Amino acid sequence: QVQLVESGGGLVQAGGSLRLSCAASGRTFSTYGMGWFRQAPGKEREFVAAITWSAGNTYYADSVKGRFTISRDNAKNTVYLQMNSLKPEDTAVYYCAASTRYYSGSRSMNDYDYWGQGTQVTVSS
Repeated sequence: QVQLVESGGGLVQAGGSLRLSCAASGRTFSTYGMGWFRQAPGKEREFVAAITWSAGNTYYADSVKGRFTISRDNAKNTVYLQMNSLKPEDTAVYYCAASTRYYSGSRSMNDYDYWGQGTQVTVSS
């Protein structure tokens, strides 16, 4: 069983930055593909970013490319999402997810096995 705990959300003005963290339990974290998703009120959960087990490759939704950066520290069992130039449309609950089957990460929610509880990000205009 893997437990994921997100932190770092909050209220920020447009143009500001936040750094989300996701701490994972389990001795095999370094073999998981990891991803970040978000869900805005009244909308479906959507892909934000993913990273391979070795951090050799990263993937982003077009809406965040160039503004967000996903990274991981396998020694700390933690994955990060650095969010810069935030916009009001980035307001959502952000979830991290772990895939034990797709070491390269994935854009599809169905490919992830474990999810965190989410952290709220609110961007004011």
